[in-house]
Amino acid sequence: MRVVVTGGAGFIGANLCRLLLATPEVSEVVVVDDFSSGLKENVQDLGELRVVEGSILDLDLLCDVLAHAQAVVHLAARPSVPRSLADPLATHHVNATGTANLFEAARRTKVGHVVVASSSSVYGANPVLPKHEDLAPAPLSPYAASKLATEQYALAYAHSFGMKVLALRFFNVFGPLQLADHAYAAIIPVFISSALAGRPLPVHGDGLQSRDFTYVGDLVEILKRAVVGRVTAPGPVNLAFGTRRTLLDVVAILEQILSRPLTRAHEPPRPGDVRHSQADQSRLRALFPNLEPTPLDQGLRRTVEWFRGSSHQ
Repeated sequence: MRVVVTGGAGFIGANLCRLLLATPEVSEVVVVDDFSSGLKENVQDLGELRVVEGSILDLDLLCDVLAHAQAVVHLAARPSVPRSLADPLATHHVNATGTANLFEAARRTKVGHVVVASSSSVYGANPVLPKHEDLAPAPLSPYAASKLATEQYALAYAHSFGMKVLALRFFNVFGPLQLADHAYAAIIPVFISSALAGRPLPVHGDGLQSRDFTYVGDLVEILKRAVVGRVTAPGPVNLAFGTRRTLLDVVAILEQILSRPLTRAHEPPRPGDVRHSQADQSRLRALFPNLEPTPLDQGLRRTVEWFRGSSHQ
């Protein structure tokens, strides 16, 4: 099986490529990445991995790369809510138009199966917990709106052209290879990097906002199983396990791991952020019943170990 991973040099993509290369059913893995946020070092020295440098906004390139592929995992995106507030149209072009290009290329080349990454941010202002997939989306940011477009393109192409698709709503993913050294970094790598460097941990608001944190190893295992098993669903599927921890909970666990207290620096809440997020995992469990998630403390410990051995602190 030949699998194409868009955004394969990013944090999630590079973890997935490592797993796919070790999967007997997968004969070839091809990465498409423009390295706007992914790193070349993430995909260097990975054996038989083929890397194509280019953008998902280039339809001709996508058609060339997808020819003879049996599956695509579409992870390429312009990430971050704050980044989308700074440049909404750039987020739209990559996440919405880029996804339309991806599906049109997959249609033209007759790719058998496409798995796409959406986001829990599509729930936005909807206060219901846990978030189940039948809730009406209420995006609060251009990023969230663009990810809603991502999954809707997947489902529309499935309905219109009979394509086999799986649209997965990622929640707050963390783990090795996730960097903290840029303006739009996620909160867990920022916390860990700050703690290891002896800096105060920046906490937006009171720190009592909660998230359904997902360890990247669990997420890519599900992506692998989805590809190998050609798993599909008629609607979006949450990819998280129904846990809910506050940012202050994360700080407390890091204090236990590092065996010392950590100073916090509270900052104003970020525009566009939701207060609470927690997944209903019913649909996910129906599709992938045998995967047990990594506990948050174990995932954080593994991530701290990676940071300690990395040059990206």
